[in-house]
Amino acid sequence: METIAWKKLDHQGVLKLLPERKRDAHKGDFGKILLLCGSRGYTGAAALAAMGALRCGAGLVYLGVPACIYAVEAVKLTEPVVFPLPDDGTGYAGAAVREVEGLLANMDAVLIGSGMGQGAGAQKMLECVLGSFSGSVVVDADGINLLPRHMDLLRGRTSHTILTPHAGEFARLGGDLHLGRERAACAMARELGCIVLLKGQNTLITDGSAGYSNPTGNPGMAVGGSGDVLSGMIASLLGQGLAPLEAAACAAWLHGAAGDLCAREMGEYGMLPSDMVTVLPRLLK
Repeated sequence: METIAWKKLDHQGVLKLLPERKRDAHKGDFGKILLLCGSRGYTGAAALAAMGALRCGAGLVYLGVPACIYAVEAVKLTEPVVFPLPDDGTGYAGAAVREVEGLLANMDAVLIGSGMGQGAGAQKMLECVLGSFSGSVVVDADGINLLPRHMDLLRGRTSHTILTPHAGEFARLGGDLHLGRERAACAMARELGCIVLLKGQNTLITDGSAGYSNPTGNPGMAVGGSGDVLSGMIASLLGQGLAPLEAAACAAWLHGAAGDLCAREMGEYGMLPSDMVTVLPRLLK
C-alpha cells in the first residue's frame, strides 16, 4: 500500500491557514452552516457542536433540532439560530426531511450526527443530506453509525465528506486497525472517497493521498461532548472557506490545544468540553 508523508501543524501554521477577516465583512462572509444534531437525552451534543462552531468563527449557525428538545436548546443557546423540526417523540421524524431540503441550497457546510440518534427519521435525514447537499458535509457520531446502510450514497458524492470516527466507529465502518492506524485511515479514505479524521492520541486526518498527524490533546479530553465540539469546529472552518483537509486538521489542532490549555489551568480530571469552548478564542488571536 502506498505510504504518505504525515504533516504536523503548529500554532503559527494554523493561524496562517485561517481566512482573512476583512474590515468591511458581514456575517454572511464567515459561513452559513447547518447543524442537524440532538435528540431526547442528548441535548448537550447539539449545544456543544453549535458553540464549537461559533467560537471557531462561523458567521451564521443554524441548529435544527427535534421539536421535543427545542425548548431546552432555545434556553441553552443565545447566538445560534435554533429551530424545531418534526419529531417522533425522541428524535427526527421523516417529515423533517422536507423542511431541511429547502434549507440546503443556502448553506456552505452541514454537520449531521452529533447526538442525533439512530431512528428511522435520523436515517432519512442522513440520506437527504448525503444525496441532496452539494457542499461539504461533516458526519459524526450517530451519523457514522448509520453510514453502513448508505455506503453507495457516500461513495457517490461529488463534494467532500469528512468522517470523524473514534476506534469503535472506525471498526463499524469496516476499518481494520490491525493494519496500523496510519495505513488503516488512508485505506478507508481511499475506499470511501472521504476525508477521515481518526480520533485518538495523535489524531490522524487524511484524504488518502495527503495527511496530518495532530500533536495536541490530552486524556482530560476523553469525556462525553468533546467530539461534538470538534465536529462543530470543523463545520465552521469549512463554512469559512478552508480546504476540507486543512479545515479538519486545523480544527483538530485547535481542539487539542484548547484541551491542553484547560489541562494546564484546571487539571485533566475536572476539565469539561464547555471549558474548551470557553478558552478557544484565546488560541485564535
